[in-house]
Amino acid sequence: MSQIATVRGPLDTADLGETLMHEHVFILSPEIQQNFPADWDEEERVADAVAKLRALREVGVRTIVDLTVIGLGRSIPRIQRVNEQVDINIVVATGVYTYDAVPFYFRNPGRRAPDGSDLMASYFITDITEGIAETGVRAGALKCAIDAPGMTQGVERVLRAVCAAHKATGVPITVHTHPESKTGLEVARVVKEEDVDPRAVVLGHSGDTTDGDYLAELADAGFVLGMDRFGINFAIPFEQRVGTVVEMCRRGYASSMVLSHDASCYIDWLDSAVLPTFLPSWHYRHIHDDVLPALRSAGVTEEQITTMLVDTPRRYFEGPA
Repeated sequence: MSQIATVRGPLDTADLGETLMHEHVFILSPEIQQNFPADWDEEERVADAVAKLRALREVGVRTIVDLTVIGLGRSIPRIQRVNEQVDINIVVATGVYTYDAVPFYFRNPGRRAPDGSDLMASYFITDITEGIAETGVRAGALKCAIDAPGMTQGVERVLRAVCAAHKATGVPITVHTHPESKTGLEVARVVKEEDVDPRAVVLGHSGDTTDGDYLAELADAGFVLGMDRFGINFAIPFEQRVGTVVEMCRRGYASSMVLSHDASCYIDWLDSAVLPTFLPSWHYRHIHDDVLPALRSAGVTEEQITTMLVDTPRRYFEGPA
């Protein structure tokens, strides 16, 4: 048995239970929030998050992985306030979210950690080993991204910093990917060069494609496939998202997949007044309310569902044998 860091402290991995592997509590723009605060009500948003997470806990989910990092408005004190009122495990992450260049803060190549190492990697390691911003909460996951622009210089630098932090701490990685342009293969190249075990890496948003051969190639290499955008039914509608999971289970890859929504209690990138109209299913309970019944009807077994929601998340956090 091993332990994982959560907002409420260390947790035995055997106690993770049903786990949603790619969620957010809040996605915010702090500079906008601080300078134009009219659209933000702290108490209202915290209370709303508590209610939504309690509703999620009622369907049996015991753990969520909140992959909110620099670039997405991470605020651990706010997450602590929420978690104090909800009996759910929240694993928080460290990393940088960019599709192109690194934030200006890190761009000066001469700006290094005191030991001469990459400054980003040193910050990630501190978040994992000492805690985030004097909160005492340690990060239990690493997060970065690659999207349609591909492996830009900035994206590659962040990915390599994440790999360095993983090798120093053992904390696993999730990478936001863009399956339409097969960026998972670019991630695989860098991961191999950095001598990171693919079993410690979730390739997020793998469910954004119906290309089973592409997904099988990555799963065969050892990567975990994040089927983690259920509820975002624009380019990939519900039936196709479900169908891809069904097909990958049929091919024998249930143990290579995890399920989630990439949802949040509140995201200030979108108009909250119209969001329910355009994405009515994009919420924490969609998998249990709609996706799992559809998977069962298509022949996915209870054992396979447990594998995707319980066993594979636990194995990922325990680390490759």
